[in-house]
Amino acid sequence: MSQAAAEARPWFGQPRGLTVLLLTNMWEQFSYFGMRALLVYYMTKHLLIAQGTASLIYGTYTACAYFTPIIGGVIADRLLGKRRAIIIGASVMAAGHFMMSFEPLLYVALATIALGNGLFLPTLPSQINDLYAQDDPRRGWAYNVYYLGINIGGFLAPLLCGTLGELFGWHVGFAVAGVGMLAGLLIYLWGQRYLPAEQRKVDVVTETSGGARGRMALSTVLVLAGVALSVTVFRGAYEQAGNTVALWADVGVDRAFGSWTVPMTWFQSLNPLLVMAMTPMLLAGWKRRADAGRGASPAQRMATGALIVAGSYLMLSAVDALTGGKAHWLWLVAFFGVYTFGELFILPTGLGLFARLAPPGFGATTVAAWYLTIFAGSLSAGLVGTLWSGMPHALYFALLAGLALTAAILLRLIDPWARRAEAGAPSA
Repeated sequence: MSQAAAEARPWFGQPRGLTVLLLTNMWEQFSYFGMRALLVYYMTKHLLIAQGTASLIYGTYTACAYFTPIIGGVIADRLLGKRRAIIIGASVMAAGHFMMSFEPLLYVALATIALGNGLFLPTLPSQINDLYAQDDPRRGWAYNVYYLGINIGGFLAPLLCGTLGELFGWHVGFAVAGVGMLAGLLIYLWGQRYLPAEQRKVDVVTETSGGARGRMALSTVLVLAGVALSVTVFRGAYEQAGNTVALWADVGVDRAFGSWTVPMTWFQSLNPLLVMAMTPMLLAGWKRRADAGRGASPAQRMATGALIVAGSYLMLSAVDALTGGKAHWLWLVAFFGVYTFGELFILPTGLGLFARLAPPGFGATTVAAWYLTIFAGSLSAGLVGTLWSGMPHALYFALLAGLALTAAILLRLIDPWARRAEAGAPSA
């Protein structure tokens, strides 16, 4: 593929291949968020699973969905190659989503989705770096554009899958999620001509010194481990949006809008909608600061995001305490506004940091390490979710604020080492 073809019809000033990856993941996110919007309600309302057990199942599933990429990234880099890994992973995930339509297959379906996700999730974003030269200034913004696009699917999913699930049966909503996954697969197959040729797989280099390709410096490994620990703590609070915050929307929020009651799953669309609304504004602001020489480092930006999310949970704590456990639905909207603003500072920034520090030839493997943090964070979020039924909701939300604040402090402490690691990152 020529450079001219790669640059045809740029979107947000980015290569067209980024649009292909963005749309592919948009539909994958549609399937994921569509299923997630229904899962806790399906287990507690239809299958009559106790809340604590349902939270553990939810946390275990999301944890496994982010554990399998650790193995899948290695398989993609060493055996299958990126394109085959994405095609196989998307096909397996689509099968898993359709299995969710059958009650006896609940656990098999969740395991199938997690396995397919292992190949798909780390491999797709690892292709983003291949679209750019090392000195291309657009690389710094690419992951935020990518993050913006995938949230279109996250916005549509609760509205379509959630509404159909509530009105016509949970299984209908799950089936629609499967259709979304197939749409993503078809877009990727069609758009492969706009993606660069895959780099030759490299052998693992075991030297302990020097600048050998395919090897990551120990200092960089330690920085990524520190960031991973911080994000793990952060996600213990962050992941509650689809778990205990969703339960609070059902029991602790007055959802009346005149004579009509807002469906509880609709609130899950607020987060991706706000991502789409806020991202252009944030990118413009960050660019102005960077042009003026006042741009924040990745770890500083991530720490700011964690602090903002802590504030969102403190707000919920105060609202629940002051309203006696029946808050107006506008408070939930306000929560998602603050929560999403903080998310945009931390999550796409962290993904981009891991991708940029990857040794050549190990993009999917290093991005998979980012998803290891999501695995650990999701597992901890499931455990934290079990506390929901045993403590006052205001106190519970204050606990979540404390977790996010702890992550902010850790990221701020890591910042000097993260700056040095990125300054010495290898060429693509």
